Amino acid sequence: FLLTEVEPQVRAALRLGAYQLEFLGTPRHAAVGATVGAVKGRGRGVVNAVLRKAADAGRVAGEDSWPSGAVRLSYPDWLVDTLTADLGTEAATAALEVMNRAAVVNERDDGYVQDPASQEVVERLAPAAGELVIDLCAAPGGKATAIAGLGARVVAADVRPARAGLIAANARSTDTDVAVVTADGTRPPFRPESADAVLVDAPCSGIGSLRRRPDARWRLDVEAPERLAALQVDLVLAGLDLVKPGGRLLYSVCTLTAAETHGVRAVLADRLGDRLTDGGDLTIGEVSMRLPTDDADGMAHLLIQRR
Repeated sequence: FLLTEVEPQVRAALRLGAYQLEFLGTPRHAAVGATVGAVKGRGRGVVNAVLRKAADAGRVAGEDSWPSGAVRLSYPDWLVDTLTADLGTEAATAALEVMNRAAVVNERDDGYVQDPASQEVVERLAPAAGELVIDLCAAPGGKATAIAGLGARVVAADVRPARAGLIAANARSTDTDVAVVTADGTRPPFRPESADAVLVDAPCSGIGSLRRRPDARWRLDVEAPERLAALQVDLVLAGLDLVKPGGRLLYSVCTLTAAETHGVRAVLADRLGDRLTDGGDLTIGEVSMRLPTDDADGMAHLLIQRR
């Protein structure tokens, strides 16, 4: 019979029992007995018979038994298809497999726990002591406090008051001087051309850091990357108005989709138009992308400099 044709509780029990047998190495008697014991009604006989047969066969799953790569990796079909199209099969599969493993805890010298990929964003921005840096989407404050720790003057903004409060709390815990404001990054309440550097660590699909939020893969929808990319472009354009001559803006996202990385760059290049020509006041770099590894999340960033 097909697994889709049985009662939901029986189907769930069969999956749990099969997982114990195939992947956890649970002894046969324990896996079968505990699973059967959790089922009520006539379904107990089905679960008992199927799991015993599977255990006798000595093999529950294998490379040739999965309906699809998405099922094997436990991701939505659209997400696997998107990353495969954007990164290629080999890189996409490697990234998805890595994000099924537990994240490594990395602690900065000041005690703040922050992934190395996020620390690299601060390094790319290269804040200098005394510079004024505006962090437009700063919560929870990891990058803002790291920038302040290097001696820069930091103004950190977030659109939600509770999130702004989290930035302030993290600034206190790291003993860093960060000015925190509640503000919409697409309409920042700051003087134009006032900042030496602007960081736009934009809201994104988070597909490069799914190992930290395993449930997020099931809450995202297929339109999320394109929808968020539109917001990301608006944030960058608003942030550029704050950059003084000789300054720079760094755009960063913890995702891997083309829409939110190379796609954002393409839209920005089109929208900025003459400002990027030989006579313009801006230069735009190439997207730098880091795929997730066992010790770091996936991350992408893009530097725009003002002459």
